[in-house]
This record gives sequence, C-alpha cells and structure tokens, in this order.
Amino acid sequence: MQIYRITGTVTLCRAHPSFQGAPLRTAVEHGSQLLGKTSEGADMVVVWDPLGADVGSLVAVSDGAEAAQPFRPEIKPVDAYCAALLDQCSIDPRVLRSIEGDRAS
Repeated sequence: MQIYRITGTVTLCRAHPSFQGAPLRTAVEHGSQLLGKTSEGADMVVVWDPLGADVGSLVAVSDGAEAAQPFRPEIKPVDAYCAALLDQCSIDPRVLRSIEGDRAS
C-alpha cells in the first residue's frame, strides 16, 4: 500500500461494462514527499475510489493484483484501489534517520 494525493476526477464516455458508474480519480504518489524527497515526474494513476476522496486528499492505495481483491468474486480490470482516506500522516524523524542509515549500510 502506498500514499497518494488525489489530483482530479476521471469521466469515461465509453467504458468496460464493469466500470459503469465507477468512481474514478487521478492521483500521484505522495510518500516520497513525506520522506523529504521530490516526486517530480511522478506518474499519474487512475484510482477506483469508493470512499469519495476530494481533490487534494491523501489516500492509501493498493495496486496491482491486490487492487482487484475487494471485488471478488467479480472480475474488474482495476489496477489501483483507494483503501483508506488519511486525515493526517506524520513520520518520526528518528525512524526516518534509522531507515536512511540502514539503506546506507
């Protein structure tokens, strides 16, 4: 699961039948910004959003095969699913230094 920021809404004029009325949003990866890195050039993804996130919201997104699991036994061609709305996200600087130290070793 990764942290993304919602950037917009997707409207489909033609879609796979399983996407009728699907709440789709565009989002960009945000986790690297929380770690103090830039996310310039981050790819935009389309996220299935049953939770109703607004533009600018931070969300937890599952991607890949896990994104389709909430729909089982139905089959939906989904690659990113909004699993949670995040009110707040903070990182303890001591933990961050520890992670960076482990990577340097």
